[in-house]
Amino acid sequence: MLRHIIIFLGLATLLFSSSSFAMPDPLQQLQTTVDAVLVLLGDKNMDSEPKREKIRQLVVERFAFNSMAQRTLGKNWRKADQAEQTRFIALFSDLLEATYLHRIEAYTNEKVDYGNVRLKNNKAMVETEIVTSSVAIPIHYKLLQEKNSWKVYDVVIEGVSLIRNFRNSYDDILEREGFPGLFSRMEQKIAELKQ
Repeated sequence: MLRHIIIFLGLATLLFSSSSFAMPDPLQQLQTTVDAVLVLLGDKNMDSEPKREKIRQLVVERFAFNSMAQRTLGKNWRKADQAEQTRFIALFSDLLEATYLHRIEAYTNEKVDYGNVRLKNNKAMVETEIVTSSVAIPIHYKLLQEKNSWKVYDVVIEGVSLIRNFRNSYDDILEREGFPGLFSRMEQKIAELKQ
């Protein structure tokens, strides 16, 4: 009898621990965020400022801005001092938010189709397509697991990496104008997007 109880408790512990510590699903987490954004965009009764703020909160929760910033600077990250790194993360986060909000406000009932998910260790790639009446645009999200959450660290749109694209243009600016010039250009772009 005691042996049966021990076996039962061992199985119960194994089942409980495997379900409670199971790796979260990157597709499900990304889809939850994207669907919530789409619901907000489709809400014709909500004023634009509260709508933008709610969308901004969803984006901030799902994107790994620190990791994106470091990957964007690449080799230049190590060349930056602590103040420059902190400033770049803040500006880069603002720029991505403003860019994302600016583009997403052009939404006109397009459909999002979710495709394959590729997992490797603590990284994942979720393939999606934005489907319009005339074209399907492939958008792949690269995610990094941080504790029990999957965070986007790159977006690949029609085969072009957002991070690589930023890195290429920022490398040129840093070479010519250094961090002061880069920060100035980023501030100008953020101001344009927020108009």
